[in-house]
Amino acid sequence: IPFAALRPQQPDALLALIAMHRADPRADKIDVGVGVYRDEAGQTPVMRAVKAAEADLFAEQRSKSYLGAEGDIRFAGLLTDLVFGEAKPESGRFGLQTPGGTGALRLGAQLLARAAPLSRVWVSQPTWPNHAPTFAEAGLATLVHPYFDLESRGIAFEAMLDALRQSRSGDVVLLHGCCHNPTGTQFTLEQWAEVAALCNDRGLIPFIDLAYQGLGDGIDADGAGPRQLLNAVPTALVAYSCDKNFALYRDRVGALFVQTGTKNLGDIARANALALARSLWSMPPDHGAAVVRTILDDNELRSTWNEELDRMRSRLNRMRAELAAAHSALAPIASQRGLFSLLPIGAGAVAKMRDSHGIYMPTDGRINLAGLNENNLPRFVDGLLPHLEQSAGVAQATVAVG
Repeated sequence: IPFAALRPQQPDALLALIAMHRADPRADKIDVGVGVYRDEAGQTPVMRAVKAAEADLFAEQRSKSYLGAEGDIRFAGLLTDLVFGEAKPESGRFGLQTPGGTGALRLGAQLLARAAPLSRVWVSQPTWPNHAPTFAEAGLATLVHPYFDLESRGIAFEAMLDALRQSRSGDVVLLHGCCHNPTGTQFTLEQWAEVAALCNDRGLIPFIDLAYQGLGDGIDADGAGPRQLLNAVPTALVAYSCDKNFALYRDRVGALFVQTGTKNLGDIARANALALARSLWSMPPDHGAAVVRTILDDNELRSTWNEELDRMRSRLNRMRAELAAAHSALAPIASQRGLFSLLPIGAGAVAKMRDSHGIYMPTDGRINLAGLNENNLPRFVDGLLPHLEQSAGVAQATVAVG
């Protein structure tokens, strides 16, 4: 019987959360779950630079013919500058347009599976829920390394390095380029240097997921650590997403960059990546990449985009600072970056906040700071504080008994 061997699948928890929020009739409900940028009015606007670029395309574009499996070549070249900066061009490096950052991750995973099927992929605990399934669907085994320290609400860096010292040559380590999802933490430049040294020592292949460049501390600052690592290792991959920093979520704009160390290996890897892309999606969609290319190729549009991105980042960091000031347990949120942070509460508290205050977030307490604004922040804090105080009381009682 067709499909009889298929197993039932668990419904996507985030999609279920979206449906619950939509069905809630309360006018003052708060959504800090869905991972998109929102402005002070709670909207996800189309950026002015994007609108202007789309107007140019509407007026000037003469064809909707296929681009080819590599996509928009100029788009990938302009993104290369954002990712690698002023570094000397690497003859064994290439970039291909993909459908979003997820497409870049999957294409990179398929390329690794073809090149080294016994490689294992090390991912942080926690990480974006789609990371492990993406590599698993490509046939690669995944392993978990410690990352988030629940006590300090920072990076358990030494524990991470200790775990990765158990890796074997040819293994892959997946690294968040900046603004870690879901914790909001990020490596210092010194830590990036230590990771690079470990990769060289153990023969690890770094695969950087750079999905939020510009939403942490700025385009150059957010790219500094990844560039430092890329300049230090011979082989690496980068999955890049324009969905967040250009607010092109539904247009699915991304790119995969592969660094091989030599021109010969680069040519072979590129040919294989193109063959895989042809089988996965044949040709990538044009519109979103053309928008990004148009913006980055025009000084005035690029300046407008940078100004808009600066305002988005400033708003996120302002919400972080204001939320962090509400309680000592939230203080680490101020120094974290990007859209996300993990609240120090459990699933029971998440459910109670949803029932009593109409506050919607995943059960692990991950919040999207962009869902907060000056109007709803006081109400969010009112719903959260009792659970923080309760957690603090439990912790103090445990210490006293011990």
